[in-house]
This record gives sequence, C-alpha cells and structure tokens, in this order.
Amino acid sequence: MIPWIHLDTAQAPGGGGVLKLARRGDEFSIRIGQIELMNSRLSGSEKALATLACERIRDRVRPRVLIGGLGMGFTLGAALGALPAGASVVVAELVPAVVAWARGPMSEIFGTSLGDPRVTIVQDDVAAVMRADRGGYDAILLDVDNGPEALTQASNDGLYGLEGLGDARAALKGGGVLAVWSQGPDKSFGARLFKSGFKVEGHRVRAHRAGKGGRHVIWLAMKAQAGPPGAGKPKPRARPSRAGGRPSAF
Repeated sequence: MIPWIHLDTAQAPGGGGVLKLARRGDEFSIRIGQIELMNSRLSGSEKALATLACERIRDRVRPRVLIGGLGMGFTLGAALGALPAGASVVVAELVPAVVAWARGPMSEIFGTSLGDPRVTIVQDDVAAVMRADRGGYDAILLDVDNGPEALTQASNDGLYGLEGLGDARAALKGGGVLAVWSQGPDKSFGARLFKSGFKVEGHRVRAHRAGKGGRHVIWLAMKAQAGPPGAGKPKPRARPSRAGGRPSAF
C-alpha cells in the first residue's frame, strides 16, 4: 500500500486543534488529530451541496452565492459549473493555510476554479460575512466542520443554532436557499431550520464521487418570497430521504 506523506500542518483558529494535510498517490486528506475532516476521494456530497442549491436559483439573473468553507474545492467547482457567466461566488475561509494548500499542493484538484473571474476568496468567518451583507445572497452553502455537529470548534455551534440560522436567513434574498452539509441525519437541526422560518428539505446523498460509499445529508432551507404579512407560512419537512435526493416529510 502506498504510504501517506505529510505535507503541511496548520493551527485552526480559536484553539480548534491542528490541521494536517497529507497525500497518498493522487489522494489528499485533511485531518485534525486522528479524525479525517475531508478526503479527495469522497467528493459526492460536497458537489451535491452546490448542485442541489444552485438548481433552485438557476433562473435568477446574476445570482450571488456565498460558500462557507473552501475545503478541497469540490463545492466551489460544482457551483461554478451550475451557475451562469454573470454569477458571483464569495468563498469565506477562516484558515489561511487552507487557501494556501488550494493554490499549492492541492492545485491539481482545484483546477481553474480559483482563477475564475466570478470567484472572490475572503479570509473571514462566514458568520461575519453573512452579518455584513443582509439580503445580499441568492444562496448560502455551508460546509464548515462536520456540519451541525460542530466537530472542531465550539463556536460553530452558533452558526447552526437559532441565532446563526437567523443571520443566514437575513442574508438571503426573498426566495433564496440555505444549503447545509451534514455528516448524517439530525432531526433537531431540521426543527431549528423550520423554527427559523425556512421551508425545509433533507436529502441523503452518496459521499463518494462515483455514487458509492456511505450517505451524508444535505439540508435545503428555502426563504419565502416577500409577501403580505402572515402569508405562505411554510409547512415543516425534514426527515432526509433514503435515496436519490428525494425529500420526505416529517
């Protein structure tokens, strides 16, 4: 078996631990301690995060998308493939080393995405970026840590709590969509999305890029279009579907 080669180490902000980048052949891995945060062979659900959300805004003129977390670039690449030429994509990445790895040792899997004129990389907490631009985005895609489980930083719990979800909703335009990657089902998170005023869907998607392996969950939370007071209160939907990305009701 080809051994893993350690490439670089970086400190996660806020005492979140030490991130390690390693390579084995054409496979990359980012770990924190003994826990693997991401692997370049498991890109299916990261791509689905973008494609499921961008499908909901495909008819908009010059859509604006915010991605929380650069990761290995699979969500960004899928978003660029699904969005029109006039779109703009802001990527908020808190760890400078992750951006450096994207431009350096992992550049082969990023391809040309970082040089796409539609893309702006912002070194900041995605929560701060959302709060700074109310009503500015057609879609917000969050893949920070292990989703709502907040694996490496306790502060991420605020991102997926009621306050953070309220900030996300405020940052969306009417009819916009919040898409959240999650390691697995989380009924309490679906309930928080609904309580925050979203219409909610949960989609089970394959982790592997070839449609194999375990399943992760993509939450889609739609903000209602502006309308008269009291109109169109969404009905709850949250239990992830078992196959094919088809949501099922609570």
